[in-house]
Amino acid sequence: MVSAPTDERETSALETARSAAAAVLDPEVPVLTIEDLGVLRAVAVEHGPDGPTVTVTVTPTYSGCPAMEVIERDVADAVRAAGFEQVRVRRVLSPAWTTDWMTEAGRRKLADYGIAPPSARDGAALLQISVRCPQCGSPDTRELSRFGSTACKSMWQCVACREPFDHFKAH
Repeated sequence: MVSAPTDERETSALETARSAAAAVLDPEVPVLTIEDLGVLRAVAVEHGPDGPTVTVTVTPTYSGCPAMEVIERDVADAVRAAGFEQVRVRRVLSPAWTTDWMTEAGRRKLADYGIAPPSARDGAALLQISVRCPQCGSPDTRELSRFGSTACKSMWQCVACREPFDHFKAH
């Protein structure tokens, strides 16, 4: 049974474990942490007779995401490096990840990195006619391919500055 922290020691352990997990970088877009991306769902610390056990829950951006094994290994390594010997990483597929879970900081990091961030959907279906160019800011862009450098991105080109760029698809 996992319970809410009841004392300062438990609160500190939870904050340490969460900070370590949250700082793990996405291997496909290394300017984003898994917290920025919204992949980090929960962190729990259970205190047992053999010491604390940390359980980190993650949700992949899609069920076949090839980066999940790397993310899970990196999370376990980071939490162990923060002082926890017993670490479990749990992958959950439901509810399915959505770009709505990305943080505003994550969206800014994407744009600064040269990847157009996904538009906010607010629960509505989104038809993307134009994406603002992350290089020059022009909305005069066109989609070159629905598929980009990873399954999460599509390839676009700016008509104004002629630069190609990835767009993180909203889903």
